Amino acid sequence: MNYEIKDFKVDVLEKSYSVPVLVDFWAEWCGPCRMLGPILERLAERSNGTWVLAKLNTDENQEIAAQYGIRGIPNCKLFFKGKVINEFTGALPEKAVEEWLRKSVPSKFSEMIEKAKILLDSGKENDAQLILQEVQSGDINNQEVKVLLAKILLFQNPAEAQRIIDSTDVSRQHIELAESIRTISELINRLKTKNSFDESPVREKYISAITALSKKSFEEALQLFIEIIKEDRQYDDDGSRKACIAIFKYLGEENEISIKYRRDFSNALYI
Repeated sequence: MNYEIKDFKVDVLEKSYSVPVLVDFWAEWCGPCRMLGPILERLAERSNGTWVLAKLNTDENQEIAAQYGIRGIPNCKLFFKGKVINEFTGALPEKAVEEWLRKSVPSKFSEMIEKAKILLDSGKENDAQLILQEVQSGDINNQEVKVLLAKILLFQNPAEAQRIIDSTDVSRQHIELAESIRTISELINRLKTKNSFDESPVREKYISAITALSKKSFEEALQLFIEIIKEDRQYDDDGSRKACIAIFKYLGEENEISIKYRRDFSNALYI
C-alpha cells in the first residue's frame, strides 16, 4: 500500500477531520526511518480504521518539514482536526509505538466526548455523566473519559475520583486536569482527620478554605487560600498555592472565576 503524501492539505489536514492521521516524516538516507517504517505500516494495517498512516519524505518536502519544526527524523506527528495533538521522534520498538498510539489516538466517540464536555462546562453534570458512561461501555480504556468521570465524581465521592485517577495511565493531554483532581480529592479527604493539619495561626483558615472547596464554593476557597499564601505560604508544604492551581485547572483557565482570581493569586506569590 502506498502511504506517500501527494497533497499535504488534502491527505493530512482535511482528512484529519474525519480520522486521526499519523504522519511519518522520513528520508531515504535515514537508517532509523527504514526500521520504523515497516512497524508503522504493520500497525496501520491492524488499526481497523481508528487512524491512518501518511508518509512524508522530508528531502522532497523541505518547506512542510520546516513548517512543522522537523529537526530530527524519523519524526511522527499525530494530526486530528487539522492540528498536531502528539508526536515522537526516533525509531521506537513496535510495542512502544503501539502503546503510544493507544494513549494518543482520539476515540471514535470523540464527538460524544466533546458534547459531554460542553454539558459539563455548563453545569449539566448528570447529562454529561450519562454520555460518558455510554462512551465508556464502548471504549472501556479511554483515558479522557475516565478523567472526566473522575471530575464529575470529585465532590460526590472524592475517594472514588482519586481511585480512578490513580488507576489511569494519563497521557500529557489530560495530565493537568488529572493532577488537579488528585490534589483536590486529597485535600477533601483530609477533612475527615483534621489532626493531620499542623498547628499554625492559619490552620483554621486553611481548614475553612478546604471546607469551602468541598462545597464547590470556589470563590470563597480561593479568597481564603490566597490570604494564607500572603500570611504563611509554606503552610502544609505550600498547600494553598497548590490548591489554587488545582482549582484553576479544574475550572479551566477561561472560566470567569479563574480569570477573576489569577491576578490576586500571582500577586500574593510575590509579596
